[in-house]
Amino acid sequence: MIIFARSFYLWLLLLVPLIPVGYALVQRLRTLRVRRFGDEALVEEMMPSRSRSKGWIRIVLWSLAFGCFVIGLARPQVGAKLSERETEGAEIMICLDVSNSMLAQDYSPNRLERAKLAISRIVDKLQEDRIGLIIFAGTSFVQLPITTDYVSAKMFLASIDPQSIPIQGTAIGDAILTAAKGFSAQSEKSRAIIVITDGENHEDDPVAAARQATELGCKVYAIGVGSAQGQPIPVEDGLLKDRDGNIVVTRLDDKTLREVAAAGGGAYIHAGNEEFGLNPIIEDIRRMEAEKFKSVVFEEFDEQYMYFFAAALALFVLELLIGQRRPKRRLFE
Repeated sequence: MIIFARSFYLWLLLLVPLIPVGYALVQRLRTLRVRRFGDEALVEEMMPSRSRSKGWIRIVLWSLAFGCFVIGLARPQVGAKLSERETEGAEIMICLDVSNSMLAQDYSPNRLERAKLAISRIVDKLQEDRIGLIIFAGTSFVQLPITTDYVSAKMFLASIDPQSIPIQGTAIGDAILTAAKGFSAQSEKSRAIIVITDGENHEDDPVAAARQATELGCKVYAIGVGSAQGQPIPVEDGLLKDRDGNIVVTRLDDKTLREVAAAGGGAYIHAGNEEFGLNPIIEDIRRMEAEKFKSVVFEEFDEQYMYFFAAALALFVLELLIGQRRPKRRLFE
């Protein structure tokens, strides 16, 4: 299997057949100009050293060299194939609150961005554990199914904002149940759910959901984001206000989150600006019994661009060495 890391360069290959066509047009125009001066055969006799065949050989070699150079720019890679690999670790579902209250700025730059930064740093430390991502507000959504593709995990994480969920609110219970259903059939003893939220639940019963998750073999952790005194919620035209025109202040509800963690058999941590709380939770998860997972992965690709660059260089040099004139002496006379 061959893939091209920079396939957009392959569009330049369309120029390869146009180069000989352009050369043929130039030669045709030259012939027409020669005919204006007199007999074509006579003019050719006056230029005995000129070689038509060498001109075509050079243009063909130049076209091939240009084609090889373009393919090299596109970075061809070979060697990839599907293979089954066995890994050992835990499955971790992170439930991230993306409601408007997560825009409060009691963390820098705000609660949501600080949480995303902490998750990104944890992903960098994962090795063979699987990770999934649930985002929630008034409802929940699987942003990333359980996977070991940490690069994709960070890409999906970077795209998250409050507009990712159109229904506002904070349905923690729904997020926990969505996460509990998202684990693979291979995991039975190493399922962990980490809920990151300010805890202001308005939609359902998160404690009952945490109990139900434990029945499915999950351990539920909670990280509280926010402060007890609260912060206003910035919006495009100032600060968020209620129907009566009062500024809405969002506060951390750590009581609910402590109850969720207790019901889920996990732990509750209040996020700090320095230590957000994910590190100690990941350490606790690693003490769980590791599961063995079988997954289908692509083997690493081998770069092939250098061979095409070498071929292009050789063809360019050969084209220069051929020259434009006929040899003065023939090999056999």
